[in-house]
Amino acid sequence: MGKSHLAAALGHQACRRGHDVTFTTCSRLLAHLAGGHADRSFEARVRKLAKPALLICDDFAMREFTAAQADDLYELLTERAGRPGRSLVLTSNRSPSDWYPLFPNAVVGESILDRVLNTSHHLLLEGKSYRPRRRPGRSGPGPAAARPP
Repeated sequence: MGKSHLAAALGHQACRRGHDVTFTTCSRLLAHLAGGHADRSFEARVRKLAKPALLICDDFAMREFTAAQADDLYELLTERAGRPGRSLVLTSNRSPSDWYPLFPNAVVGESILDRVLNTSHHLLLEGKSYRPRRRPGRSGPGPAAARPP
């Protein structure tokens, strides 16, 4: 079981319990927020993303954030933090201690990570990725069409 699979399972369980859930990748989330600056809908986009009881942001901290992305993320997290009953799930291939240098402004980065890390449960998944087992030509479970004759 991988990070994204576990996050999706948590989202599924929240849905089964009647909660609104939004699942997105970090890159799509940041692109969506950036689009709000272009069409002047940024505030509406932040309010909409602040509403779900659970926001799942997959593949967080894959690369360095721009100053604008960090500011947008700060605005979103601040808006969500002001609403009771709002949870956030982040998946990442990096340790949280490695996230700090990804922010161009240390103060903004510290503010974001203070909100995220000091109010969260951390799960470390160890082991090898399941993806190599699904590679075509590998024996074992997988799509029949991908197996050699």
